[in-house]
Amino acid sequence: MTTSDRPGAVRPGESEPAATGGSVATAVTSDRARSFARLRSSSMGALVMLILQFALGIGVNLYISPAKGGFGEAFSNGALLAIHAVLGLLLILAAISQVVLAIRVRHGVIIGASALGLVAIVAAASSGASFLSDQAEGSSLGMALATGVAMLCYAVCLRIEGDRR
Repeated sequence: MTTSDRPGAVRPGESEPAATGGSVATAVTSDRARSFARLRSSSMGALVMLILQFALGIGVNLYISPAKGGFGEAFSNGALLAIHAVLGLLLILAAISQVVLAIRVRHGVIIGASALGLVAIVAAASSGASFLSDQAEGSSLGMALATGVAMLCYAVCLRIEGDRR
């Protein structure tokens, strides 16, 4: 008879509430496992969004010549650039959420990688706003490099989170 076949046994990934006789340690371990699962999903979501953002950025760079201006120009130069700008704002929100989740699981390396990912995304957004005003090649390069750093950060998070399984 395996552990999961015994009456009242807790299956992997489940916890028995402390009020019904389950241990507090089991409940805490289960909550931590759920937090890591949410963090893993968040990391994957951020990485996929960054890959899409990178592809959109390539399309914008190749096919759109925005008028010089500020951030408002992102929404007046066609759908591709507008989608690129909106996804960038959503990425900032996702990165903030990732940092909060990392802090909740109290894993130092993941907190550091998530925070660096957020900084890289904000740097890419700053370079994007700069590109809209001056269209300098350096701003475009800054966006691409910062996006690459952010991708690496979330890939590292996924690797570490995968080791916790």
